[in-house]
Amino acid sequence: MTKIILICLFWIIASSTPIFAQEAKNFSISGMVESSQSNQLEINLFNSENKLVKTEVADQDGKFSFNDLMSGNYHLKINKSGTEVYQSQVSVNENIALPSISLNEKAIEEVTITKTKPYIERQDGKMIMNVENSIAATGNSAFEVLEKAPGINIDSNDNISMRGKTNLLVQIDGKNTPMTGSDLANYLRGIPSSTVEKIEFITNPSSKYDAAGTAIINVKLKKDQRKGTNGNISTSLGTGKYVKNNNSFSINRRNKKVNLFANYSFSYRELYNKLVLDRKFYDDGIFQKAYEQDNFTKMNFRNHIAKVGMDYYANDKNIFGVSVGFVNNNFGPNSNNTTEVFNQNYQADGSFNTKGNNSDHWKNLSVNINHKYQIDSLGTELSTDLDFINYSNTSVQNFNTRNFDVNGNLSPSTSDNPNPYILNGDLAGNLNIYSLKSDFTKVFKNNLKLEIGFKTSFVKADNDLQYFNSSSGTPVIDNSKTNHFIYEENINAAYGNIIKNWEKFKVNFGLRVENTNVTGNQLTTNQVDKKNYTQLFPSAVFSYNLNEKNTIEINFSRRITRPTYRQLNPFKFYLDPTTYQTGNPYLNPQTTMNYELTYSLSNKYFATLSYSKTKDNITDVLKPVVDNGNIVVVQAVENLASASNFGLNIIAPAKVTKWWEINNNANFYYATFTGNISDTYIKNEGNFTFNINSIHSFKLKNNFSLELSANYQAKQVYAYMHLKPIWSVNIGAQKKFKNDSTLKLSFNDIFFTNNPEAKNIYSNYAENFVVRRDSRVITLSYTYKFGSGKSAQLRKTGGAEDLKQRAGN
Repeated sequence: MTKIILICLFWIIASSTPIFAQEAKNFSISGMVESSQSNQLEINLFNSENKLVKTEVADQDGKFSFNDLMSGNYHLKINKSGTEVYQSQVSVNENIALPSISLNEKAIEEVTITKTKPYIERQDGKMIMNVENSIAATGNSAFEVLEKAPGINIDSNDNISMRGKTNLLVQIDGKNTPMTGSDLANYLRGIPSSTVEKIEFITNPSSKYDAAGTAIINVKLKKDQRKGTNGNISTSLGTGKYVKNNNSFSINRRNKKVNLFANYSFSYRELYNKLVLDRKFYDDGIFQKAYEQDNFTKMNFRNHIAKVGMDYYANDKNIFGVSVGFVNNNFGPNSNNTTEVFNQNYQADGSFNTKGNNSDHWKNLSVNINHKYQIDSLGTELSTDLDFINYSNTSVQNFNTRNFDVNGNLSPSTSDNPNPYILNGDLAGNLNIYSLKSDFTKVFKNNLKLEIGFKTSFVKADNDLQYFNSSSGTPVIDNSKTNHFIYEENINAAYGNIIKNWEKFKVNFGLRVENTNVTGNQLTTNQVDKKNYTQLFPSAVFSYNLNEKNTIEINFSRRITRPTYRQLNPFKFYLDPTTYQTGNPYLNPQTTMNYELTYSLSNKYFATLSYSKTKDNITDVLKPVVDNGNIVVVQAVENLASASNFGLNIIAPAKVTKWWEINNNANFYYATFTGNISDTYIKNEGNFTFNINSIHSFKLKNNFSLELSANYQAKQVYAYMHLKPIWSVNIGAQKKFKNDSTLKLSFNDIFFTNNPEAKNIYSNYAENFVVRRDSRVITLSYTYKFGSGKSAQLRKTGGAEDLKQRAGN
């Protein structure tokens, strides 16, 4: 039934296109700029919604024209180097010949870009972190930048939460990453911050967005689309405990017909993760055993990222595009785990040491083909995206465990308990994603807009894990750890939005329907699990302008978080002799209702009240079990009955003097959790907490600037986890040169305090942990921009927005 609806919807879109085009009566605007520098100016035409319609460049005589325009109100703006030097409003109901435009030659000559975007801002319901304007982000990876973002927390397993919400959807340029936890963290660690333009935090997406995730974090990479030939080169060298080097290069060439772009980056980063654990096991409240563990892991990342593409402007109405991206990441985590064992009297009962020597290779290929048909100048358009994405990974693992008695002597080896115990792993994963989506927008003259679209996607994930016991010197396959899991998924979706603007009031009603069909096949045990379901996801936005400076907005939406492919795999993933991960084939998707009330003052100060209610909250839990006579901890995923989140977010920038600006962001929230997991019942477990982020920018003489930033996160309770407060301070300096190059020096986490500490409490298990990472780093970077192109409209492409988060290879 859903497929029939989608086919009908596509037919309606396709058949409506020529009708809408036939209704359009086209007009033109022509004019002339009186300036000796007219060839250095860009002339932009915006419609009544302030959306860019076209960009033109005057000829050698200063003449320009815009054709194929529908009747309506337009804004004409002339820029040099991104700075506006002229604007006027034009009403079109016939062909318009503008009077000559005379510009002040001296004013044009002296134009320089002095205003930069604030580090934190809010636009169109999104909180935006402008990474390229941050000195403190210099030389970091995308993961480290995200780690310091307001309201973001990352636990010991690298799971990301935002304002108390977990199960987020993380995207790169609008495309989902097929990973969670440490897999996602390692992927983001390979992306240099020099390639990141900004990070968008979308807490309440409309029905046009995919329904996946409690909220969306979108990491947008830099893409230069200015006319002419433009590019930049960047390099950085940093050191904390270990060395870090990022390098990137990008170039684009654009004329009236073709835009060619390419970028490449290479990063070499040495990192470490020190995890100290204190684990205690109980039976009906009586202490049984304890492990005190010290785990040190060193990783070296060698990551290559490349992307090439082309946009072809066939005519004023049609744009065709293609892009190909490739990621090649090699990293070798080497670990050393020492565990002291204590008996029920808390007396030493021996110890063991596990050394891990691994080699991982991750590759990603993405291909996007897109088309945009601009039907009229009011904004009516049809866009289509076809995506193919492949992720593949191989991992060779070697673990060597030696057991010792209380005196530190090597314990005797037996056939059942060899000493040393040598485990080798050969892991391979492959994920293919196919996606097709089409979006149609119809803009009517009476400030009414209709958006409809559909999307269909197919996913196949194949994970083959083989483990061998090599203790005897001859590898013997270990069937208790070996598994082969194949996951197939098909999602079909359709949506519609109606947007209406009045003088002071704006409404947006949307509805999305998604049909999901999944099959999980565990070949090792011949276990096959299938699920099919169809759900509706409504959304609405009500915005009212009280006056020129004050605006109130109310919105709500329903979201879904589907289990990742790895979370559904029921087999074991070996971590160390006391810990393994396992999936849950019976895991249900969680659904969330989000509500927000936002007050805006002068589009500069924002206060947002929010409430969300989640059903079947997907939660990482710890379970003590007996495995081969030993107590081990299982990292599992379960559905917690419910979770609630009340929040207040405030954005309050301040300009103290001409040379001192402050950007403040504060999050106050109260999250509670209810459910019964691992025989531990909790009801409304949670606490009131807050996060404050303050960034101070100082503009000095001779193009020097300084930056001081601080972040504080108060104590948090997340279900069974109690996190201690955490804070950090960063400083940086910057010098801009006349040749359009920039030198930056940053010192992050100068007091070495950005390290999570927490405890997990269950009825028969308690755990305290401390994490230390290579967060205190000094970095020097240099960036050189070349070219003198003119800015042009950015295009959003890519249709696989809801898929790439969940593979977890």
